[in-house]
Amino acid sequence: MADTVLVVDDEEDLAELLIFNLERNGFGTLKALNGRDAIELAQKHLPNLIILDLMLPDVDGLEVFRTLKRGEKTAQIPVIMLTAKADEVDRIVGLELGADDYVTKPFSPREVILRIKGLLRRLANPLPGTDVVVTFGPFRIDPDRFEVSVNGEPIILTSTEFRLLQELLLRRGKVLSRTQLLENVWGYVHNVTDRTVDTHIKRLRQKVGPAGAAYVETIRGVGYRFADSERAPLEDMGALEEDEEQLGLI
Repeated sequence: MADTVLVVDDEEDLAELLIFNLERNGFGTLKALNGRDAIELAQKHLPNLIILDLMLPDVDGLEVFRTLKRGEKTAQIPVIMLTAKADEVDRIVGLELGADDYVTKPFSPREVILRIKGLLRRLANPLPGTDVVVTFGPFRIDPDRFEVSVNGEPIILTSTEFRLLQELLLRRGKVLSRTQLLENVWGYVHNVTDRTVDTHIKRLRQKVGPAGAAYVETIRGVGYRFADSERAPLEDMGALEEDEEQLGLI
């Protein structure tokens, strides 16, 4: 059965262009021209992926994204954000919220299709060792259920955040550069900056709480490492992030 992509954009000509190219490449499609319809279609049909414009006439794209990520059934649907805003601040906001990818207008439909295929392929074919339950310290990752818990408490992560935590935990003790993480988690490095990794690490730490600050270490000038021995939780995670931001690490 073909994967289904929900295209959300108030510019109908652009939405139809994307739908035309998606269907040429074997995808099923759904279309929404506003935020309310997007939420309703996503909840009803549970598409395999959503292309979401940020500039919508009623409910803006960021609010649509937040609503879907709060839903139990829609939280894990990967989202590629689409917007005319090329400013880095807008891109970082989308990534900090947990978007899986970000494309700015004008764009090449072929590039968007390649990104969709790459993202869905990574979700369908996880890296070796990522299909087993992993426990370490307070962390437990269950790939089959797409569940993460810390000290027995469930943590809701996006698909990219899930893969990022899994990548770090499975390779604990090893320093992974930002380029390695981009290749292993996102599947590409083209047109993506190191800031993408940094914003996702920051978001991951915030969601995981004190355990994230204790176990996910920043190696200055290199990348990140998951601690290979059990650590006491760091209570003042905000102070840690402030220090790293001042150093330009996140």
